[in-house]
Amino acid sequence: MEPFKVIIVEDVKLELKGTEQIFRADIPEAEIIGTAQNEGEFWKLMRQDVPDLVLLDLGLGGSTTVGVDICRQIRSRYTAVKILIFTGEVLNERLWVEVLNAGADGIILKTGNLLQRDDVMLVMHGRHYVFNEPILEKIIGRFKKLVNSESDKSDAMIEYEIDEYDERFLRHLALGYTKDMIASLRKMPFGAKSLEKRQADLISRLFPASERTGVNATRLVTRACQLHILDVNHLVADED
Repeated sequence: MEPFKVIIVEDVKLELKGTEQIFRADIPEAEIIGTAQNEGEFWKLMRQDVPDLVLLDLGLGGSTTVGVDICRQIRSRYTAVKILIFTGEVLNERLWVEVLNAGADGIILKTGNLLQRDDVMLVMHGRHYVFNEPILEKIIGRFKKLVNSESDKSDAMIEYEIDEYDERFLRHLALGYTKDMIASLRKMPFGAKSLEKRQADLISRLFPASERTGVNATRLVTRACQLHILDVNHLVADED
């Protein structure tokens, strides 16, 4: 590969030294044109010479938001610059999403195999969403959980003959809506009395005969969650 220029942003001197050694030993094409330990030093370097790649730590001076802001500004002002995040924020998943939204090309967590030549080369060749093994394991785990949840819901909808109005009714009950409030929803063409009948019908479908007595709206919603008809993590009201 053709030579390319790199700026490393890292506020821990020992880690900075180790990262520089990785580049010199494993990525000889990379020319480190500067290192910065804070935002001010970084922008000073950028004014002197624009790199092809910024290797950016997120936790600068104890603040994670600085790294995200730097990433966002790079993407806005230097659209051709590649941004690879190299961070010790191994548990802060929300931060990963924020920096990806800010325009990062990839995230390497400072755990496991650390920084690898292949990861850097993928970014330099234009690949988006470059991750190392630790973050990939978490992403795949979340993906599998989501797919399993969607599959369970699909199976439950078929098994208990749940239509879109049943789902909408149950979802809004779970959100604390009264039957009158649900009846007033634009996508719910039923009055409150009809919803009373629908609730009774749902109770007959979701509960065995021996458990139907005394079932109220709260218990019905709980049962719908237990059967995966409703996902408690994705309860959103319809727009009125």
